[in-house]
Amino acid sequence: MNYFKTGLLIAAITALFLAVGFLLGGMTGMLIAFAVAVAMNGFAYWNSDKMVLKMYGARQVGRSEAQGLYQMVEDLAARAELPMPKVFIMDNPQPNAFATGRNPENAAVAVTTGLMKILNKEETAGVLAHELAHIKNRDTLTMTVTATIAGAISMLANFALFFGGSRDNRIGIVGTIAIMVLAPLGAMLVQMAISRTREYSADHTGGEICGNPEWLASALQKLENSARGIENIPAEKNPASASLFIVNPLHGQRADKLFSTHPSTANRVARLKELAKSLVPSGGQRVRADREDRYSHEGMFRKPSSRGSTPYTDSPVNRPRPKKGPWG
Repeated sequence: MNYFKTGLLIAAITALFLAVGFLLGGMTGMLIAFAVAVAMNGFAYWNSDKMVLKMYGARQVGRSEAQGLYQMVEDLAARAELPMPKVFIMDNPQPNAFATGRNPENAAVAVTTGLMKILNKEETAGVLAHELAHIKNRDTLTMTVTATIAGAISMLANFALFFGGSRDNRIGIVGTIAIMVLAPLGAMLVQMAISRTREYSADHTGGEICGNPEWLASALQKLENSARGIENIPAEKNPASASLFIVNPLHGQRADKLFSTHPSTANRVARLKELAKSLVPSGGQRVRADREDRYSHEGMFRKPSSRGSTPYTDSPVNRPRPKKGPWG
């Protein structure tokens, strides 16, 4: 149902784009709009991940630079049956994270230094599982296409006055002004609906990947409370990218709440707790972290021990797959 709804919304925003082109320039305008949409989506398909990572100053890390974080992503990716994505860290005090990439084979997961400071290992695993769920569900491509078309509609609306005097214009100057105002608003509403649908779906899949949805529920509450008071400067400069993050990176002003691309955190937490009841039966044991605490915050950026290999640096192929969570 989620995929069907998302497909309908993408069809709606594409139809809106073509309709704006038709109203402003007739059949010629619609064909131009279609050509622009194809060109912009083609560029976004191949380059959007690099652009957004550069926009946020993300730096790629490996096992030697961030052993605990890298190992956690590797374990969760194996559990989700995904290729190992690239791992990035953003030097940003706001606790947040996002995933990007055109497909699972070319994906990346990025977390902020702020997130690493406030979440414990279970909550961090919940967040990473959510981002891997976006990759598994191919939401990264869906949201890229949606954001690109929404941006194209806004661009077309900005140029509406130039087409106002065209003989193919069917709506006149009043209609043109209405298009300038209503078309971007409509695109934004559709984009918000798609983003919210995909967030709920990623929460559900992420809860299953990490084995305990309450880890993600706890993380969401911490992230929202902390993000409200910490400005994310790159996100404020590029609000169209806000939908990428696990929680809204924009400051909690009224306009941000009214046009938020994210569902209510309270609703997300409630759904995750309901999911937890189905995954962890009443009276059963919760999924526990390893006693060895291999994902401690001290270990997130710790280099591997020089004393030799440990069970946690072996390839995930050689490790038995856990039944409930990434720590058995």
